[in-house]
Amino acid sequence: MEFWDKKIECMSRDEIKQIQLEKLQATLNRVYKNVRHYRKIFRKVDFMPEDLSTFSDFKRLPFITRQDLSENYPYDMFAVPLREVVRLHTASINFEDPIVIGFTQNDINHWAELMARNFTAVGISKDDVVQIALNFGITTGPFGIQVGAEKIGASVIPMSAGKLSAQIKIMRDFRTTVLVSTPTLAISLVREMEGMNIDPRKLSLKYGIFGSEPWSEDTRDEIETKMHITATDTYGMTELFGPGVAWECPEKNGLHIAEDHFIPEIIDPITLESLPEGAEGELVLTSISKEAFPLIRFRTGDLSRIDYTPCACGRTHCRISRIFKRCDDVIVVRGMTITPEQIGRVLSRISGGQPVFQIVVERSDGQDQMTVMVEISDFTFFDEMKKQRRFVEQLHRELSALLGWEVVVRLVEPGTFNPEEKVVDKRQFQ
Repeated sequence: MEFWDKKIECMSRDEIKQIQLEKLQATLNRVYKNVRHYRKIFRKVDFMPEDLSTFSDFKRLPFITRQDLSENYPYDMFAVPLREVVRLHTASINFEDPIVIGFTQNDINHWAELMARNFTAVGISKDDVVQIALNFGITTGPFGIQVGAEKIGASVIPMSAGKLSAQIKIMRDFRTTVLVSTPTLAISLVREMEGMNIDPRKLSLKYGIFGSEPWSEDTRDEIETKMHITATDTYGMTELFGPGVAWECPEKNGLHIAEDHFIPEIIDPITLESLPEGAEGELVLTSISKEAFPLIRFRTGDLSRIDYTPCACGRTHCRISRIFKRCDDVIVVRGMTITPEQIGRVLSRISGGQPVFQIVVERSDGQDQMTVMVEISDFTFFDEMKKQRRFVEQLHRELSALLGWEVVVRLVEPGTFNPEEKVVDKRQFQ
């Protein structure tokens, strides 16, 4: 079993807790001094950083949500001056509720360290060639992969999520050994290889690291069987770092959280009460090494469980279960985070009203498909078929342009669906 930093990755629980407490104290002092929002909410609960002596004291602090981050756009959540920030990212393409995340050089270095652990845990080394088939843009995704691969000395192909045939040509010609992408893209590559009569066994591929969207064990089995690789999951979010928050080891029995960088909690998303080990609830994370953009008790919206029992791989940092569900209406489709509010704003702008709609997500032949069903009413020009057709075409065009792939739009009679259900996710992950 290989480790990037065995001393850190195999610390005792007492050592982990001591490091967490020390880093947490430093982080709370920094945010109280430099971030107005934290000062305000700490004072509301009569908390000062020096009050922290145990983790029970820590749980007095309020939670942070994405709404808090958006309300402090662009730089009010930064804990360092802008001149110390070397990288700026956003959490999604949704610029109507924007969130800006900053990174200092130390943050970038920590990010590289986290991804180096991720790579090494699954057997990747400086001898490998890593093809990054994720879109390079203003979100963080592929950048953490790149700095991590470079940290371990691997060769990096920043391919982005381009044309499938070009992906396969590069994979073959450059002798790629590691594919990093969404599982959806991996399945598409499998289909493309079959269509091109290319035998994956004749390629150099050995490993796949997949994330940015939920995927099932059946999908893992298909990728591993047809690509002849070992496929592992990775977890992250832009607000915290991006990829590298947690990752699977070869045991594939949960994802190890880097507890020297994050403090995980599980809460009931309704009552906000802490839940015991093993209970499913909302994952809450606190970043304790981030300089520019530290988050205290950040509600991720992801449903998971925490397991503190020792892992057969030898790593002592706790594991979270793989993420298949959320406790809100946010959905992840083709690696992109989508909310009903985003879709609703596009509908309102085009229609000039407040249409009743539902988002349906399905998986067909390895690809996620999204359908937006809109109830027919006065605003959809029921008695004017030409205007109705133009409305559907414009909505299809604008939603597809917003998301970067084809969205199906259907007009339906009132009563076709429950208007209280904004999202219906028919994908099966577990």
